[in-house]
Amino acid sequence: MAQKSGIQNQTSRKKERRQKTIRLLTRAFVWIGVAVIYYTGFSLLFDTPSEYRMRHSTDLMREQYRILEARYDSLATVLDNIGERDRNVFNILFESNPYDLEAAYETERLEYRSRLLSKNNRQLRQELSERTAAVEAKMTELQLSHTALAQEIENKGSEMNYIPAIQPVINNRLSLLTAGYGTLMHPFYRSLQSHQGVDYTIPEGSSVFATADGTVKEVSGRNSTLGQSIIIDHGNGYQTQYNHLSQSKVRKGQKVRRGDIIALSGNSGLSLSPHLHYEVRVNGMRVDPVHYFFMELSPSEYQRIIRISQSGMQSFD
Repeated sequence: MAQKSGIQNQTSRKKERRQKTIRLLTRAFVWIGVAVIYYTGFSLLFDTPSEYRMRHSTDLMREQYRILEARYDSLATVLDNIGERDRNVFNILFESNPYDLEAAYETERLEYRSRLLSKNNRQLRQELSERTAAVEAKMTELQLSHTALAQEIENKGSEMNYIPAIQPVINNRLSLLTAGYGTLMHPFYRSLQSHQGVDYTIPEGSSVFATADGTVKEVSGRNSTLGQSIIIDHGNGYQTQYNHLSQSKVRKGQKVRRGDIIALSGNSGLSLSPHLHYEVRVNGMRVDPVHYFFMELSPSEYQRIIRISQSGMQSFD
């Protein structure tokens, strides 16, 4: 009888231990489930430090890409102006379609895009940082240069009124300048000739302005390859000349001020089509007029008009 009772007690203890083990395992699974649910909810609602850094880095890159995209749009506008001018030149002079800038640089752009795609985010950030640092250094240099120039202008005072510092025509979009200073193809001789001024393709009868204060030195008639032209003496060695005019609004010896209308543009003399040929002379030497447009151009506009003037292939006189 005692033996039977002992067996029952052992069976009862085993049963209790089994139930206790089951309860412990059940509690453990419940806590594990709660921990998983908590971690999942926390991850969905809050960023870890690593995720926060990555998200902040992505926002910074997105802002930098936005700045680059704005710069690309500005450059695209310049290319559109060049393309429009080239189409007009080719249609008038060569009776053919102009070369395609997009096609000419398509291979180069694809190679550049492939090179960017082959880089990881760290390399892209490094390259962007290097380019940004170079641009910032250039901006600092330009700011110092502009400050020095402004100080020089202030010191010069009224003498600046006698320096040809604006364009002779209204060219707000910078798209009217079609031939720059340098060696270009002559439209009639079909050979390379020194072109010692700039050409603006403008409709006949457009206003032509004095680019600085001065005295009209010469007013020529139409019996010349230059057509009707005007020379203004600004003093201190500066002179400007305006060729292929249709009508003069000034006379020899007359005093003019910067911005005065001195003539109407035309197509007189040895001229391919209506345009204005404009020259700047310093101590008798013809210089590139583009470098004297600083009064009405911002630094970015100055760089644009430099690129436009250097891309011309054909003069109009």
